[in-house]
This record gives sequence, C-alpha cells and structure tokens, in this order.
Amino acid sequence: MATFDHLTRRRLLGMAGITLASPLLMSLPGVTFAADEHAGHNTAQEPAGTGDFIRLDAPRKLKLAVNLNAVCLAPVVIAHGQGFFTKHNLDVELVNFGNSTEVLLEAIATGKADAGVGMALRWLKALEQGFDVKLTAGTHGGCLRLLSALNGGVSKLEDLKGKTIGVTDMASPDRNFFSILLKKHGVDPVRDVEWRLYPADLLGTALERGEVQAVSGSDPFMYRLIKSGVARELSTNLVEEYANLSCCVVGVTGKLVREDKRVVAALTQAILEAHDYSVQHPEEVAKGFQAYALNTSTEEVQAILHDHTHGHHAVGAALTKEITTYITDLKTVEVISKSTDPVEFAKEITADVFS
Repeated sequence: MATFDHLTRRRLLGMAGITLASPLLMSLPGVTFAADEHAGHNTAQEPAGTGDFIRLDAPRKLKLAVNLNAVCLAPVVIAHGQGFFTKHNLDVELVNFGNSTEVLLEAIATGKADAGVGMALRWLKALEQGFDVKLTAGTHGGCLRLLSALNGGVSKLEDLKGKTIGVTDMASPDRNFFSILLKKHGVDPVRDVEWRLYPADLLGTALERGEVQAVSGSDPFMYRLIKSGVARELSTNLVEEYANLSCCVVGVTGKLVREDKRVVAALTQAILEAHDYSVQHPEEVAKGFQAYALNTSTEEVQAILHDHTHGHHAVGAALTKEITTYITDLKTVEVISKSTDPVEFAKEITADVFS
C-alpha cells in the first residue's frame, strides 16, 4: 500500500475515537463531542466499558511509572495540569523510567510504583516470566512504523525477504510486531530477514547508505524520517486485523488490584479520559508536553497524536481478547513459549476493574 494510503488510514483511525467522551471531558470548558456514525465506536458519555464516573471518597496517593519523553504518552504526562487525576481524588506522582521496561515492570511488581503505562508487545514476554502485574486497559493504537528507502526497491513486506532491517533493540515492540506481520506475509522473520542494531538517530543514515533496506521504530524518530524525505512508510501497527487493537496498556501491581479495585478503576478511568481529551484537543496536549519533550515541537507532537488512535480503549473482555491476539501471534515468531496457552495467559494477566 502506498505511503499516502497508510497515513490517511492512520489519520482517520486516530480521529474516529472522538466519540469516546467521558463525564469529566463533558464538564471541561470548550469540550464538545459530535457522534460519528461511521466510526463504529461507543458514543456513550464515558470511555467504553468503564461505567459511571468514579471519584474516591478519600484522597489517594499513587506512583505512576511512565516514559516522560514518549510522545504517545503525552496525554498521560500532561494529565496533572488538566486535572484528570485530581477530579478522581487521586494524588498521582509521575516516575520517569524512560525506556527501561524491565525495571519499570519490576518496580510495579514490587510496589515501588503502583502502576505504569507502556507497550503491550514490550511487556508480554516479561509478564510471562511471572511479574505480579495486571493489565487494566489498552489506551490507544498506533506508535509503530516500518519504513523503507524512497528509491530502495522495497515497496511491500514481501520484498524484505533476504533483506536487512535496522532496529534499536532486539526485544523492541516494533521488532516483535513487524516480525508478526512479516510472518503473515510469508517472510520468516527469524530466518529470512537480518535484524541489525543501530542507535535511533543513526537509523536514517543506515537507510540512506544502503546498509539496511528498512528500519522500524516508534515516533518521533520514524515520523521525522518520513517528513525529512529519507524514507516512506511501508507499514504500521494499524493495518489489517490490528487496525483496532491497542498497542499501549495500563499495568497495575497485582496487590493493588486485589486489595483496592476501586482505586485502580479510578486511576484507569482518569488515564483513558486524558487520552480522550487528546483526541479533541491535540494542540493543548502538544503544548503541555513541551515541558517534557526532547527536541520536538508543538506541531510535531500534534501531528503524531493525530496519527494514533487515542480514542480506542479496550477494557474487560475486549482487552483480554486483544492481549490473546498478541500472545498467539508472538508464539508464531518464537517470542512467547510454545507451551503457553494464549487464552489462559491473557486471562491471568488482565483484570476487569470496572465489573
């Protein structure tokens, strides 16, 4: 599919979530919601499946682990200034763990942080190892892109057989996802493709020099390579059956889920409301994110947010189904153990905190 088609589809999917408004959003000045009869999303006044607005009877302090520099997490990062946590009587401290997923998950599992937000395809292998962390919601889709050189002769996934793909991490979510996608298109990601490590800021150079024929990663690096004319979008994680799946998820310590589900529900709802707000007001989120962003601009963050599906939220049975899909697919590319039962594992690591 051509780059224009991919980008248009990403933009439309991102905007489709506009109908998922919460009671909090409806009460904020200047926030209005119009139903889209073609979007296929819930048009109720709360994030889908979360029920009535939750305000705790007493204030509750929580530590939320995030990567403060991740553009896709901008809605969560700026949630303080917009009052999304305090409306629920939550006093949330953001703890920056950067890209250190294993440390982040360990912090949640051991109670050093109460919850965190990250990418499902990064977390699932670690969760298979037994971390006591429960997933309570998918926050949005998007984030991952696979690019090829403009004149490099690679225009479809099948063209990557026998080629080299540049990545920043051999266990990265993008490598996992595009391994799955390649497998579905008849290219064995383990035997037919070479994956080569590069620092994020050298991926474009490697592509221009012909050292690799494609690169994969997340925004803003991938977005910038497209905008600079160095590369074109070959695929994303918003294609085919993945168009309506979450890529980022909320994870909460298992102990907190078991002992105080209402607190977890309030936190999860606040995070989803922040994502809903970003669909309606990406410019406000982009402006607020500048205090944390690295070498970016309001315009760039706003454009990237438009390319994601921040109005898509999976909770309860829908989340378990999405996680089951990922686990099943990760088995096919030798990431998740062959002996793991996808359905049972997904049920084990997800929690319906709104039931």
